[in-house]
Amino acid sequence: MGARKLEYLPRYMYDDYKEWKGEWELIDGVPYAMAPSPMKTYQSLAYEIAFHLRNEIEECRYCEVLGEIDYKINEDTVVRPDVVLTCGETSLKYLTKAPEIVVEVVSKSSAKLDEGYKMDLYACEKVGYYILLYPEDLIAKVYRLKDVSFELVGTFANEVYDFEKTSCKVSLDFRKLFDRFRG
Repeated sequence: MGARKLEYLPRYMYDDYKEWKGEWELIDGVPYAMAPSPMKTYQSLAYEIAFHLRNEIEECRYCEVLGEIDYKINEDTVVRPDVVLTCGETSLKYLTKAPEIVVEVVSKSSAKLDEGYKMDLYACEKVGYYILLYPEDLIAKVYRLKDVSFELVGTFANEVYDFEKTSCKVSLDFRKLFDRFRG
């Protein structure tokens, strides 16, 4: 018996995805079970960055900060970023347009997907900024879309970064973000 052919594997669509129990992402028709709830530090860090971003856009009625919301890219790809800053979204069910900022809190189990496939996916979708937070190291890598791919702006632990191309003025003070997690 030879190797199984990919065309024989089932492909799923959004209508299938929305019926599933549990936590899933759907990428190019392939279901990915999301890891069990991350350690408290991971959840707390996602909440902190959402809080910081929300404070930055307090005066902006056009943008909003959301956590763990479905981002439906097309009928066979639905991802759930940890935190997004989205502007001008009109759908009440899920995100339909590229967020201006996507944040993923990286764990050992999610690193390959977050640093590889999702980075490429978000670049193709024209997400303006992609931030990877590493709780174990208390650093953030900020990437900015340039043409069709992301370029690393820098690695931050104690610095302030001012986002240049967002609908509302946004900056992040990574020292303040990470201070409560330092021993």
